[in-house]
Amino acid sequence: MLNKSKVTPKDFFLWTGAMISLYWSIFAFITLFFTYIDYAFPDPLQYLSNDPYASGLSWQMASLLVMFPIYLLLSLLINRDATSDHTRLEIWVRRWALVLTLFIAGLTMAVDLITLIMYFFNGEITIHFFLKVLLILMVAAVVLMHFFADMWGYWHKNKALLHRVAYGVSALMLLTIAAGFLIIGTPGQARLYRFDEQKVSDLQGMQSQIVNYWQTKQVLPKALSDLSDSISGYVTPLDAQTNQEYIYQITGNLAFKLCATFNAETQNYVTSGVSAPSAPVLYGEDAQMSSWYHQKGQQCFARTIDPAKYPSFTKTNAPTASPVK
Repeated sequence: MLNKSKVTPKDFFLWTGAMISLYWSIFAFITLFFTYIDYAFPDPLQYLSNDPYASGLSWQMASLLVMFPIYLLLSLLINRDATSDHTRLEIWVRRWALVLTLFIAGLTMAVDLITLIMYFFNGEITIHFFLKVLLILMVAAVVLMHFFADMWGYWHKNKALLHRVAYGVSALMLLTIAAGFLIIGTPGQARLYRFDEQKVSDLQGMQSQIVNYWQTKQVLPKALSDLSDSISGYVTPLDAQTNQEYIYQITGNLAFKLCATFNAETQNYVTSGVSAPSAPVLYGEDAQMSSWYHQKGQQCFARTIDPAKYPSFTKTNAPTASPVK
């Protein structure tokens, strides 16, 4: 009987793997929900990329899809061993794993409440912050209740209920992943948004080069190819999505427009979380700011250079030589 109570290598690695996969899954679940909260309730001080899948979201989703099933599989193996041999319920690695998890869950709840109270006293409670605190509190409470029940042998006596809980939590994980596609969009849509960001960046760069060209030569370039400069290393970019040139038209002595075809309207979480990218002030008295906000389809951005704000580079600005005595 005593030999059966000893921890075998199988026990050790089953429990170690189960705890690692559990903690990993919980962390991925929380960070994934944090991402959803950031996009649903954007913080004005926080920048959100048009491609969330490039900033950790795909890693969080993949972690849930892989690590949580691993936890369920290892838990199933552990419960089968405990069913065939009840002494497996008394091994030290099981007790240590349960107590450690309870300790971490309890400590997390305490820290979470302290943080909530501290921010409340500072008057900085927002829906964005409150939802994150509530999420951590709920996850920690669920983990605490689950492992207390496991320590007291409740799940061992109610296997059917344990299976229903496992199915319910699994469904929750799948819904959490699916929610990302509804809130943020599919990876394919995110790629299209990234193309749009690149187009705006290209137009901004070309606009600056056009202004510099005018300041240098007092005339607008006839074509975008005139902006290429082997000395400075600037090469007029092409649309990365279509590999075609952007549209450029001269509409006056100091006026021009740049056009591109966009895949979607500028995303709301960009304009609500952080102001949309703005162009330099190129207008005169008629307007003060130019925006790069765009709709889906071809969008043209009209610009008029104000010589008072962007004076030409004339010879009179160059340093004069000292007269020879």
